Amino acid sequence: MIAGATWGWWIGFHVAVVALLVVDALLPANRRKEPRKQSAAWLWTAVLVVASGAFAVWLYHVQGRQRALEFVAGYAIETSLSVDNLFVFLVIFQGFRISPHRQHTALLWGVGGAVVLRALFIAAGVTLLAHFEWITWIFGAILLYAAFRLVRGGSAKAAVPDWIRKLQPAKGSLLPVILAVEVTDLLFAVDSIPAVLAVSHDPFVVYTSNIAAILGLRSLYFALASLLDTLRYLHYGLGAMLAFIAFKMLSAHWLDISITISLAVMGAILTICAVWSVIAGPKPGHSTGH
Repeated sequence: MIAGATWGWWIGFHVAVVALLVVDALLPANRRKEPRKQSAAWLWTAVLVVASGAFAVWLYHVQGRQRALEFVAGYAIETSLSVDNLFVFLVIFQGFRISPHRQHTALLWGVGGAVVLRALFIAAGVTLLAHFEWITWIFGAILLYAAFRLVRGGSAKAAVPDWIRKLQPAKGSLLPVILAVEVTDLLFAVDSIPAVLAVSHDPFVVYTSNIAAILGLRSLYFALASLLDTLRYLHYGLGAMLAFIAFKMLSAHWLDISITISLAVMGAILTICAVWSVIAGPKPGHSTGH
């Protein structure tokens, strides 16, 4: 056993991750130079969601209901917060004037690097929580600040760091684009990983749920790229969700909020904000540039 799971489980999970990345890279829709169709992006996103669901079912059978629900909660948190990443990717690609076909290549390398960086970040977070209980308060404070930043910013896109907005177009090389994707993913991990650690301290569950969500980030970008500005109130939902998770983490000594209740609250928050955004429509004069 290592970090809550056998070597076989760790190896099997990474074999599946590599296989999905290879299949995604070889899909005909991703190899053509014309813009990727949204239908293909939605289809691959659905495939990855089903694969994550199958993994949750497997966890249910081998580790029980609690671990499976923790995985689902971690996956839901990371996927929801990843929408922020999508706004950042959009700004990066527009700043570097990257074509849709090259965007896919940049995100492919970016996701691969994110797997390694997230593993290191999660290992550090789990280790700190195991040895220093007071770290919980720091993580809770980080989440509260992240919630405040989202609500104060006026939109998820407003949370994009200024240095990204000032990027200059690259001269043929994707390396600066990939580095920008990696750095911003790590910046957002400062919010998302403590949020996942609030619902599970099991290293295997935290890591697998995080990576499963990251795998779907690229196809989700292409599926939602033209719809991002319609989600005008999403930042309120993400802020409220982070505030709730911070409350769950900070009150854990006195109040036990079950995973089931946590999932229900987060689902309700995001549903209300999504419906509110659809009813209100996009802000006048706003577009994604696609």
